[in-house]
Order: sequence, then C-alpha cells, then structure tokens
Amino acid sequence: MSESVGVSFVSPRSTVEVHLPDGQVIAGKRGTQVGNFLRLVENPKAPIVGAIVKDELKELTYPINMDANVAPVSMASSDGMHLYRRSLTFLMEAAFDDLFPDCFVNIDHSVAAGGYYCQVENRPPLSVVEIALLETRMRELVSEDLRFIRREFPLLEAKVYFETKGYIDKVQLLSHRRKDYLTLYRLQNHLDYHHGYMVPSTGYLKWFGLSIVEGTDEGFTLRFPRKDKPTELQPPPQYPMLLSAFRQYRNWLERLGIGSVGALDDAIIQGRVGEIILVAEAFHEQHIARISSQIAGSRDRIKIILISGPSSSGKTTFSKRLSIQLLVQGISPFPLEMDNYFIDRENTPRDENGDYDFEAFEALDNKRLNFDLKRLIAGEKVQLPKYNFKTGRQENGEIIQLGSGHIIILEGIHGMNPALIPDIPNEHIFRVYVSTLTQLNLDRHNRISTTDTRLVRRIVRDARERGYSAQDTIKRWESVGRGEKKNIFPYQENADVMFNSALVYELSALKPLVEPLLRQVPLGTPEYMEAKRLLAMLEWFLPIEDEYIPDNSILREFMGNSILRSFKIWQPIA
Repeated sequence: MSESVGVSFVSPRSTVEVHLPDGQVIAGKRGTQVGNFLRLVENPKAPIVGAIVKDELKELTYPINMDANVAPVSMASSDGMHLYRRSLTFLMEAAFDDLFPDCFVNIDHSVAAGGYYCQVENRPPLSVVEIALLETRMRELVSEDLRFIRREFPLLEAKVYFETKGYIDKVQLLSHRRKDYLTLYRLQNHLDYHHGYMVPSTGYLKWFGLSIVEGTDEGFTLRFPRKDKPTELQPPPQYPMLLSAFRQYRNWLERLGIGSVGALDDAIIQGRVGEIILVAEAFHEQHIARISSQIAGSRDRIKIILISGPSSSGKTTFSKRLSIQLLVQGISPFPLEMDNYFIDRENTPRDENGDYDFEAFEALDNKRLNFDLKRLIAGEKVQLPKYNFKTGRQENGEIIQLGSGHIIILEGIHGMNPALIPDIPNEHIFRVYVSTLTQLNLDRHNRISTTDTRLVRRIVRDARERGYSAQDTIKRWESVGRGEKKNIFPYQENADVMFNSALVYELSALKPLVEPLLRQVPLGTPEYMEAKRLLAMLEWFLPIEDEYIPDNSILREFMGNSILRSFKIWQPIA
C-alpha cells in the first residue's frame, strides 16, 4: 500500500466558512444559523429573507455545520417575495384570529400593484374601523418580533387540529396527502400549514397595508411591496373589472361544489371528473357566447375587437372560439395579425441587456397600423404588411377589402393600451382582456399563483411544439414577466370585458405531462429551485386523464390535439 503524503486526520474545526457569490468569505461558529452570517452583507433597500445553501433554498434559521457556498435571497427576487408574502399572510391570519376568533379570513386572489383580495366568513364584511384595528394588531405583532416556529406533526394529529378549528378545506386537502407528517408553523398560540418556507420572525414584516376595496362592501386588500421596489408600497389598487371576474369565478366554483384543491381531489376519487370538466367548459362557452352577443348588440358601432393578455393565457383559442360565436351572430370576423406590424429589426429598441425588445410598444409600427385600420373600416382595398422574421423587415402581404358585415379581430399584448390605435374613435373599439385571472386555491390561506398556472401551461406547450426543456422555459419566464408588468398589467382595467381562461381541473390534467419535464431540470442550476417548488405544489393534485377534455378547450392549446389549431375564420367578400 502506497503511503499517503501530506494527508492526516485532524480534529474538527470549531468554525465554518460561508462562501458568497461575490467571492467574500465569512467565518463563524459551527452550527450558526445562516441568517447570522448574512447580516454582514444586509442591504436595507432589499432585505434578505432567505438563503440558497448548496443550491437549495433554505430559511435563515438553517444551521451551517460545514463549509458551504451560500447566496442571499432578498425581497428583490421571486423566491424572496414568495417567502415574504407567505409569512405576511400568516401574520394577518394570526392577527385576525386574535380579534375575531369565531370567524375566518380567506386569501382569495392577487391584484395589481401588489396585493391579495381577502374576504371574511361567519360574519358581515369588515368595516373601515375594523380593518384599521386589524392592521394595528398586525403592527403590534411585528414590533414584538415574535418567532415563527417550524415543526413536523403526525398527519393524523394535524387533521384533528384542523377539524377542531373548523377548517374543513384543510382536512379535505390532507385526506389525500401521501406523507404521514405535515410541517406546521406556530406564531404564539396560532398554528397553521403554509405551503413553503417562512421568514424567522414577525420583525421582518415591516412593509404592508390594509385597504378597503372601493365599490364593494365584501372584502379588503392586503397590500405588500413588489420585488422591483421591495421596501415600498404602491398606491392602493382599484380593480372593478377584476373584482367582477372574481365574483363570477366564485359563483362557478359554488355551482360546481369545488371550493378548494381538496374538494377537487374528493370529486376525482368519487368519479365526478367528467362532469366537472364538462360543466367547467360549458361555463367558458357560455361566457364567450355572452361576449359575442354583447358585440353583436352594437354591431353598427363596433368595428375592431382588441384582444390582449399575458403569456399562456389562451388568447389564440379564445379568439377562434369568439370568432365562431360571432359567425353564429351573422358577423364575419377578420383576424389581423399584429406581429406583421413590427418595425424593421435594426430600428427595434433594445432592453437593459442590449437584446432586441420585441415586446416594447415602440417595436410596433402603430402609425401604419392606424392608417390601415381606418382604410379597412372604410371598405377600401388595403395592402397589408407581412413581417419576414428571417430578414427582420416588413414586406408586402395580402390585399384585403372588408365588407359591411366584417369586424376586425386584433390580438396582441398592447391591445389594452389606449396609445395603440389613437386615431380610431373609441366607440368603434371593443376590448377583451384574457388571462388566468383566478385559480383554485389549496385552502383558505394558501393561494396557487395564477402565474404558476400559466408557467405550467407554457412548459407543456414549449416542450410539445418547440422542443424546449422545462429549464429553457423557466429561464425565459423572468423576462416574460418583466414585459407583462410593463406592457400588459397596467392597462388590464381598460377592458370592456374580462375573460377568465382558468379551468378548475387544469392542473390535475397538466400534472402527468409537466411533472416528468420538471424532474429533468438539473440540480445546481438556477431553474432547479423553481422546478422543485412547482413539483411540491403539484403534489397536492390528483392526476386525471384527458379523455373528457373537449377538442376546442383552451387547455388543448397547451396539451395538444386542438381542433381549432388549423381553423380558418377569414372569408373574403365576394
């Protein structure tokens, strides 16, 4: 046996080293919580709320027992904001229980400018005075800097606790859990499940507000910062159109008898999934028919339908289904492709990384768009442009002439922006905003982000149509989100009508398709943590087969086999 040179056993060091991404090294006592190391690099403009240790997301209470690569997770990141908002939700829940122990508060849906729309049960809606009291109690808990204590409970013990609290939705959810334990968090005498990690204590939760929702006596908004300005609150949002969509979806869920993921899983076990799919799809068709009737009622006035919404919201399928309904109403739709109005590539604006920003408003030749639309409405022959994506230049396309029975459908991300076609009188325009505006939640306190639903849709579609891996799609998603926040979400309330493309059953249907893709994301990549988070969320859903999903469903746009894929709606005048 050869002799080892320069190698020997030593006693363990009492200290460990944390290696930061910028090359700095911090030494500390073995077993020290990672948050204590990161206090040396705290940035007051972007507070640190978590850490990545050896490529895994961890809470700040995680002990460092050996040398490790560590990256701080601040409120300026998506992971950091998930931590902050989840913890803030628990803070509000605990404060509410202190003040109104015999009632429930529900975290329903997200709203623009940073916030969750909340409602109460077992009592009338909170008054302005009561909302102020609730915010005061939350701030008292923050000033006390109380610990969030994390502990694993046997599953049966957790179910019994939630039964005594009257949380039937949580009991239903846990009935389908495969693991025999559940991680719960405690704040003083308040105990609950929250899907994901938390900050160490209430003292981290300094930036929030509560506000009444104008125009309704039903709920209030829990406001929080956005990651681009993590220590600032935006003005209280007003969202009457979005609130109307919330009410409609809530009515749909009540009629289906599906109020949470646990209730959906129960229905799947009971063999009711076919019924749920058909009724959910019928709700969509009913809403599309109602929109087409609204347009038909003003057919002498409306000349252009603008359709907009974020990525993977189902705009393409919605546009074709709306076109079919318009044909039933005796209206001939003409689809005008906004992509053909890109300016020449060398003139396209660039983003902060120097790449072409095709989503920027300035990337469109809206001067020519306005000119062509006015002539089309007037019944003139128009030489439309055709954008050549290989050469990056506009070329001549079809020559089109519309008749009196035609209506133009223009789909694109800038459709709700009033600056898009300012030369067209507003009375000639009908705007439709399409998105997954709401989603079935895990339970009354654990939301499923509609952004996550759209991301799952896109991962499945990108893999099927473009051969992209889940890692590729997740890597692009941050840039997609930035464009949506700049170009789409600020204008959504300009819509004449909103169409909620979410389907109550869709994550159960997408689960068998997306899980294998997410599991292929390599450990050690930035996208791995996002894939792991999505997989953890999907664990709560029982899978379903796609045999009952209609071939004209919006979900078919992402899963495949849509009958509308090759459907042509344009019929020129004789």
